[in-house]
Amino acid sequence: MIGISKLYCGTVEPSDTLRYGRRSSSLPSHLLQFSEDKKPVVVWNVTQRCNLACVHCYAKAVRREDVQNELTTAEGKRLLDDLADFGAPVVLFSGGEPLIRPDLIELCDYAVGKGMRAVISTNGTLITAEIAMRLKDVGLSYVGISLDGMEQINDKFRGVAGAFQAAMVGIKNCQAAGIKVGLRFTINRMNADQVPAIFDLIEEHDIPRACFYHLVYAGRGSNLIQEDLSLAETRQIVDLIIDRTADLHARGKPKEILTVDNHADGPYLYLRMVKENSPRAAQVLELLQMNEGNSSGRGIGCVSWDGRVHADQFWRHHSFGNVRDRAFSRIWANTDGEELMTRLKDKKQYVTGRCASCRWLNVCGGNFRVRAEAVGDLWAPDPACYLTDEEIGIK
Repeated sequence: MIGISKLYCGTVEPSDTLRYGRRSSSLPSHLLQFSEDKKPVVVWNVTQRCNLACVHCYAKAVRREDVQNELTTAEGKRLLDDLADFGAPVVLFSGGEPLIRPDLIELCDYAVGKGMRAVISTNGTLITAEIAMRLKDVGLSYVGISLDGMEQINDKFRGVAGAFQAAMVGIKNCQAAGIKVGLRFTINRMNADQVPAIFDLIEEHDIPRACFYHLVYAGRGSNLIQEDLSLAETRQIVDLIIDRTADLHARGKPKEILTVDNHADGPYLYLRMVKENSPRAAQVLELLQMNEGNSSGRGIGCVSWDGRVHADQFWRHHSFGNVRDRAFSRIWANTDGEELMTRLKDKKQYVTGRCASCRWLNVCGGNFRVRAEAVGDLWAPDPACYLTDEEIGIK
């Protein structure tokens, strides 16, 4: 993820990260992306069940109750024990819709008790005032609520009328309970024109954070490749996000704004600051080098509802093992015989084409391999990279 507000607006300096020693165990949450040890943030998809039917769901969540083989509460706690001992700084409870699991709050409480930060990614529609208070009481760090546009567009994406209004109630309930809440928005051709309205929404409702996700071709998102933005359109939307973030900051209404899942955003932001003669450009480059770009299989990992371990939440078609058979820590650390895991931990030496010669490879990290795989070649350039040959230094 690229912290637009952190980098462009100067809310984080390189010295901020160095002061903590750049260790995952000691860094505050807003600086974790700059850690040196890259202990994995683990996305645990606790269920495949969901009350909605989002057209771009990477997990192919299902609207039924008979999903089999979910980790039990006891198995989940053993997983959390192992993650805590391994040093995972954050567990992100996701789904499907995580709040469908009746033991979710118990699991969040257990994770916090083990010294980890617990966050949830949800559609927000099930967050009653009571649930919000219970989440606050167990020490939940953050709630990310998915909105992919204003009411009409969002409900079309969600496949259920009323989803937008229900999510807004969930947001208000989190705010009333004192839980930090933010928005998650997946950019594509069908909703790109909604980005200004999302900025208006977070300002009007005093929502402190918004993450703008680039489309990843995984799960049901694989059906939307034709709806991805063109490279020119992507540049335009990233510029719009930067401009609106800077506007809020200049007007004394700063928000934490991030772009996610396209690490070309980092070099693009830096090059824009160079063109603008920003005195902070060199510091931003230093922070981007600390960030290291895409970290699938190294700084982020995923556990499915049935215990399978993946490089990230989009790599569901490839499993490195199952926590029912071996602890996550052993799967993650032992790359013997697992070629993909080995290569993902140092993928810069395996990428091909323009990626291999790119001057920003150490900043971008090779971007998303799963997107390259979706269009034909795992190690070829990410088709969503919108930097020109001249910008990456090969022309």
